[in-house]
Amino acid sequence: MPSLHRKARLRYAYASAIPIGLLAGANAYAQSNVTLYGIVDAGIVYTSKTFDSSTGATQGKQWLMRDSGMSASRFGIKGTEDLGGGMKANFNLESGIDVANGGLNNSNGNLFGRQAWMSVSANWGEVKAGLQYSPFFWAIVASDARNFSQFASGLVTYADAVLGTSIFTSNAVSYTTPTLAGFTGSALIALGGAAGDFKAGRQYSASLTWTSGPLTIDAAYFNGNSGGTVQTPTPTTLAFVGRTAGIVYRWGELTTKASVTTFNVAGSFNETVYSAGLDDFVLPTLNLNAGVWVTRNRDTSDDHSILGAMGAEYYLSKQTTVYSQIGVVNNHGTMHTGLSVSTSSTLYGAPGTTVGANVGLRHMF
Repeated sequence: MPSLHRKARLRYAYASAIPIGLLAGANAYAQSNVTLYGIVDAGIVYTSKTFDSSTGATQGKQWLMRDSGMSASRFGIKGTEDLGGGMKANFNLESGIDVANGGLNNSNGNLFGRQAWMSVSANWGEVKAGLQYSPFFWAIVASDARNFSQFASGLVTYADAVLGTSIFTSNAVSYTTPTLAGFTGSALIALGGAAGDFKAGRQYSASLTWTSGPLTIDAAYFNGNSGGTVQTPTPTTLAFVGRTAGIVYRWGELTTKASVTTFNVAGSFNETVYSAGLDDFVLPTLNLNAGVWVTRNRDTSDDHSILGAMGAEYYLSKQTTVYSQIGVVNNHGTMHTGLSVSTSSTLYGAPGTTVGANVGLRHMF
């Protein structure tokens, strides 16, 4: 007969084999993938005059070799693991980069300052935690005539009003529903986390989208407080209340878009931005788009601006695009709508009329 010691060793080996077998089975069952992706975009920007926001002075024309003429240059890592039963674990780490000098750009100023989140998704929707875009931001992107180009689009009026607030949302938890009868909803809360002051830096956002065939209607809300523990090189906790409503209609290759957005910044201004435009693939490799954005300060009728732009994109391949854009902005009163988010001298426009143009090359991988 086996000794007691031998019996004990056999029982230990058998018990140890159970979790090892289970882990091996789980590894065989789960399917996961990790993807490296990115955009490299650079071009030349011309403006007929510039505005120095630090001194308030208007300066002459300017030529710039700038990163991100149309799309924000970036690189990222994203992954998904199949947990079984239709459930998945997901993550995304994304950093903005500056092609011109190799530094950070197009983010909250940190290494992975565009996105840094984990989520769990299934047929009941998706729960996401970490640095992420707000539902308010996504709703404005969806109804922007020029798809939030870095030059002369709704992104300029957005960043001009609130910089990175409600775009790069830190300490956030969100839930997005599945699509039911054409409706999709999303809600987010960002926790400020200041000791003794729960409201400091707290941010809320929600959106609701309805799609039926070629028609899409969306509406979204944002409410954020200043303060909190989040400190980023690009300000992302400006106190403001935002609302937006947009409509998109697709006529084959032609898409028409319109929206109304308000930015009520605490202690500063109360702006409404009206936008409309179209986007058309006139050829499989050629896209033309145009839009107009009218901004009014509801507290001071003399402060208003109008921004108009056109763009052309020629696809050399699925990954590489050459593009050209032209824009005109006219500012009245103390309004300083710019032409591009490239630099502070182009984000904030000079009084009167300014003309600008941009040509560049974009590669996606």
